[in-house]
Amino acid sequence: MEHNPQLARLGLFDAKVPRYTSYPTAPQFGAGVGPDTFGSWIAAIPQGGTISLYLHVPFCRRLCWFCACRTQGTSSDDPVVIYVETLKREIALLAARLPAGVRLSRLHWGGGTPTMIPAPLIGDLAKAVFDAVPPAPGAEFSVEIDPNEIDAPRLEALAKAGMNRASIGVQDFDPLIQKAIGREQSFELTAEVAAMIRACGTESLNADILFGLPHQTQGRIARSVEQLLSLNPDRVALYGYAHVPWMSRRQQMIPAEAIPAAQDRLALFETARTMFDGAGYAEIGIDHFARPSDGLARAQAAGRLRRNFQGYTDDTAPVLVGLGASSISRFPQGFAQNASGTADHTRAIRDGRFSTHRGHVFAGEDLLRARIIEALMCDFRVSRAELLRDHDTTPARLDTLFAEAAGRFGAFFHVDAEGATIPARGRPLARMIARTFDAYDHGKAQHSAAI
Repeated sequence: MEHNPQLARLGLFDAKVPRYTSYPTAPQFGAGVGPDTFGSWIAAIPQGGTISLYLHVPFCRRLCWFCACRTQGTSSDDPVVIYVETLKREIALLAARLPAGVRLSRLHWGGGTPTMIPAPLIGDLAKAVFDAVPPAPGAEFSVEIDPNEIDAPRLEALAKAGMNRASIGVQDFDPLIQKAIGREQSFELTAEVAAMIRACGTESLNADILFGLPHQTQGRIARSVEQLLSLNPDRVALYGYAHVPWMSRRQQMIPAEAIPAAQDRLALFETARTMFDGAGYAEIGIDHFARPSDGLARAQAAGRLRRNFQGYTDDTAPVLVGLGASSISRFPQGFAQNASGTADHTRAIRDGRFSTHRGHVFAGEDLLRARIIEALMCDFRVSRAELLRDHDTTPARLDTLFAEAAGRFGAFFHVDAEGATIPARGRPLARMIARTFDAYDHGKAQHSAAI
């Protein structure tokens, strides 16, 4: 990129900043939110309202070295079977507290590897969800699928249960890179699973691919993107690999000396971005791409794009309830997170209580700053009129907040009478600019690279 020296002067290639899938970010959560608070927030959902549900399945048949998610390995289905029963009990606890008429906008099963759930139990779990929270018109049911851990019976069970969006993890198709990150998955297998997903009638196919992996070059990522495009996904997430071995000990298996430098990471991203753009995908936020017909692209065009713990979303439900160990919920009042350990979570549910162990109650300027950050991360612009309409603030206060970012980033952050904008050439700085509006101390938090 022509302005790399300017980006370097602003610290892009050295900065460590949050990904801002929430504000405040999870390291700021504290012990002030527990099961009683969580229960009261559930009870406060308006009758006839809509919510979204996220179910976390923290098990994998094998642990990929690159992954920093909360998961545990198991060669047996027994822990998964037990865990499904725990989820069904947790769903029953939720149903007992939900006001009448609440409907489901989005259901997402993530992990871990939710496709480790045996086929007969997939229908049981989905039925428990839909009995507790019936789907609203146009509801979406998405599942993360590991091509190495799926077969026809499980896929058919998911389709019968109502799955209408599937997400497959690709990371990279290069065998050398796959071996270095502990995730060997051939293109042929991935293509076969993609075909099976479409044959089952699933409407939409998502895919995840990573840049910044060990041994990755522009030529290698270009070949992987070309192969991925041949599968014709509706939506692609192009995530930067976060090397955080202090958080995820398994990443110590990855050869750090083979990881691309920060400026090379930017070149890798630009190579892939250009290819997705050339294939007709709309660029969504900082790291997603979607067919013009996809819900994300339509939401972006209409100004309805939002950001949550799964990344970008077109979901407009005001409440996201996380079920399962370590899951995070978002309410109009704040955030609530379940116990991270599977044993602690299971113990609480068996005792008839939620496992909520920490969170955050919104206060002060939290919601104002959260909306500014979300707008910049989604649309690269923020509207003064919207902020003045929806938040308890003043034009003078917005001037002060905008001036700090403009003073630091200059031409990469434009302020005018309408609001503030990050121009196209400044988009690599989006997370750093968002950090300017973050009032919390991140001194002890260890975040991933800004690019």
